Amino acid sequence: MNQYVVLRIVTKLMIPVILLYGLYIQFHGEYSPGGGFQAGIIFAAGFVIYSLIYGLDKAQDAVPPEAAHVLAAFGVLLYIGFGLASFFLGGNFLEYKVLLPDDHAGETFGIIGIELGVGITVATVALSLFYSFAGRERD
Repeated sequence: MNQYVVLRIVTKLMIPVILLYGLYIQFHGEYSPGGGFQAGIIFAAGFVIYSLIYGLDKAQDAVPPEAAHVLAAFGVLLYIGFGLASFFLGGNFLEYKVLLPDDHAGETFGIIGIELGVGITVATVALSLFYSFAGRERD
């Protein structure tokens, strides 16, 4: 897409806005609609748009497929880690209020933590799926 200069420039301007909006949805999801799943899809969409305009190779240079796989596993481990931490601190699995001395602060901390794990996993799994389909060769 080297011949579409306007498209490349607009994309270069919009991708940071898309990623910033994904961060807003990620960390504001506790108080309004949104959260990890929506933020992860928005993040992945930003990288997919980048890949469509600048090429799959450049997108894979920015986020290598191996890193996406590791981050997907890390997100799941983060989610499980918050659940196990609350369990070993005397609560039930994912009972966040035991994570900090103040119940409300513990709930907030736990929700932000698991939503972060969900967001990382969703974004990297969606990106890995895109890499898999976009990297296929024609038969």
